[in-house]
Amino acid sequence: MKYIFILTFISAFLTTNAQKFMTKNGYIGFYSHTPVEDIKADNNQVASILDISTGEIAFQVLIKSFQFEKALMQEHFNENYLESEKFPRSTFSGKITNFSDVNFSKPGKYEVTVEGDLLIHGVTKKISTKGSVEIAENSIIATSKFNIQPEDYNINIPAVVRNNIAKIIAVTVNMKYAPVEKK
Repeated sequence: MKYIFILTFISAFLTTNAQKFMTKNGYIGFYSHTPVEDIKADNNQVASILDISTGEIAFQVLIKSFQFEKALMQEHFNENYLESEKFPRSTFSGKITNFSDVNFSKPGKYEVTVEGDLLIHGVTKKISTKGSVEIAENSIIATSKFNIQPEDYNINIPAVVRNNIAKIIAVTVNMKYAPVEKK
């Protein structure tokens, strides 16, 4: 089932003449810090595609693929907070707004701004974040760090654990793209 979603996601963005880069094992992690406890989760199964001819970028994240240090945190995250049976995926679809500042044919690191629609827990919000794109010989590395608020995405935190979870969650994105092979 997971692979059907990934294939559908990727095929929606593939066209014959465009220059596409993709990954199926990108990284998205989040971190919550409070005086009570720190919570960190990692997901290395993120599918993403970058079109270097337009600056369009898209991600798809399976919520159940986030890994926590404590099994009970992971269970509560999936069952109580993100309700991963009801909302199995998070997606982002957007564009590098300063796309013309990036020379995709020249190795180097470029500062970028990305804007688009972030879907979490059935709620879509427009976001804008800073990041970087590093052009290498056969890959593109994209990174970004930004913050989200669970309440913006209708994620309810019960009063009994409200002090354990930060009101603002730090999100880290690291993608290493490879060229899509044309057939």
